[in-house]
Amino acid sequence: MNQQYQQVVQKLEEISHLNGVMSTLGWDQEVVMPSGAGEARAKQMAALAGVIHERMTDLELGEGLHELADRHWQTLDADEQCNVREALRNYELETKVPKQLVMELTELSSRGHAVWVKARQQNKFADFAPVLKRFLALKKEWAQCVAPDLAPYDANIDLFERGATMATITPVFERLKQELIPLIAAIQQHADRVDASCLQGLFALDKQEVLARKISSDIGFDFSQGRMDVSVHPFCGGSHPTDVRITTRYKESNFVESLYSIIHETGHALYEQGRPHHLGDLPVTESLTMGIHESQSLFWERMIAQGKPFCRHYFGLIRQTFPDNFRHTDADAFYRAINHCKPDFIRVEADEVTYPLHVILRYEIEKGLFDGSMAVDDLPEIWNESMRRYLGITPPNDTVGVLQDSHWSAGAFGYFPSYTLGAIYACQFYNAMLIEHPDIACEIANGNFVPVKQWLNDKIHRHGKRYTPDELVRRITGERLNSDHLIRYLKAKYGEIYSLTL
Repeated sequence: MNQQYQQVVQKLEEISHLNGVMSTLGWDQEVVMPSGAGEARAKQMAALAGVIHERMTDLELGEGLHELADRHWQTLDADEQCNVREALRNYELETKVPKQLVMELTELSSRGHAVWVKARQQNKFADFAPVLKRFLALKKEWAQCVAPDLAPYDANIDLFERGATMATITPVFERLKQELIPLIAAIQQHADRVDASCLQGLFALDKQEVLARKISSDIGFDFSQGRMDVSVHPFCGGSHPTDVRITTRYKESNFVESLYSIIHETGHALYEQGRPHHLGDLPVTESLTMGIHESQSLFWERMIAQGKPFCRHYFGLIRQTFPDNFRHTDADAFYRAINHCKPDFIRVEADEVTYPLHVILRYEIEKGLFDGSMAVDDLPEIWNESMRRYLGITPPNDTVGVLQDSHWSAGAFGYFPSYTLGAIYACQFYNAMLIEHPDIACEIANGNFVPVKQWLNDKIHRHGKRYTPDELVRRITGERLNSDHLIRYLKAKYGEIYSLTL
């Protein structure tokens, strides 16, 4: 192996290890850290961010990467080229950003989370607004540093979904609005076709946890290299494919939310555990983009776990776990109940038909904040009006409205579009799997999830960052991102459930 490449690898693996420490601190902050430790943790994470920034902008690292790219490229194999390409991109991004800006963003992210949690608890958007304003200023400054030729919001989107821009996303979202708003209206006119009353009642929290752990394990989560905990906002984190951490939140009155959030986060976790870390802690082993990552969580949550075969397989266990709640319900009624479509205020509790509109609302707000057509202080009113126009409901307060998501408290602008892009990818991937494995529904009905997990491991997880999202989707499906799959899927499924003529 090229000596220059070996030296670069050592530096890149050190950066990866430091990022793992940062991830663990972030998990600890949201799961077990004492509430009074917020300021100290913010300073700790800011200091660590400064160290990571120094490592990522090390002149020797940059010189080594440029020499490999310019003089030794042809001597590298495909994985080595990926490491150099990705590391060089990160290096150039980091060297364009002043260390002080990196540290301020990190500290604000840590401190902003605590401010958001309190504002959300007390229903006081005005308390969070200054954090949001400061984040917007810093993220615009960041965008000017890293991509002066791009619109600031496009630069932020690219951080999560490389290659995506407002020009590519807006037409897709406009088409979804045109198709889904009338579909939701048609469903609401036939709302009496689905009885979801079996999902109401009291569900013991300890039984919810046991059920969640079993199903997560059944579909492939390796608890010897991961763990499951509780947090305000469900997420998948951790420091390495051998240390993957998922969280949920339990409600005594709603076991479906916790169960399906665990299935969702397990989808993320299976991607992380399936990454090719045998190649080292290097860029080629990393997950691709947030849209592709989200496709994996939605693949399991919606395409698999909200399907009839899955519901029929697990209904006996669910009824055994909660006998008083499901004594007079069968598997098909349970399937219809968990797939009932009803506009609601909370994004993470939304059904798969209304969910894209929650994302589109946030995307449009972020776009407006960055281009100046919307003001932070007006967001509660803008949010509520958009909810009324898209879903026909108005949030009663900011806690279940503009303050419900944690993303803006971390400055993660441009993240939200990935959720719906992921839903589109998930449909495309599922259809491709059905072509290769037409008997997959029978396997799921029998509780055999190994073929599904192996297919995803082989087609997506093991490739790490070898391909761009567009290249990966083309390799798997033979076409580019195509929202027709999601639209057809939703119309067919909910047309049947609600006896609609579409």
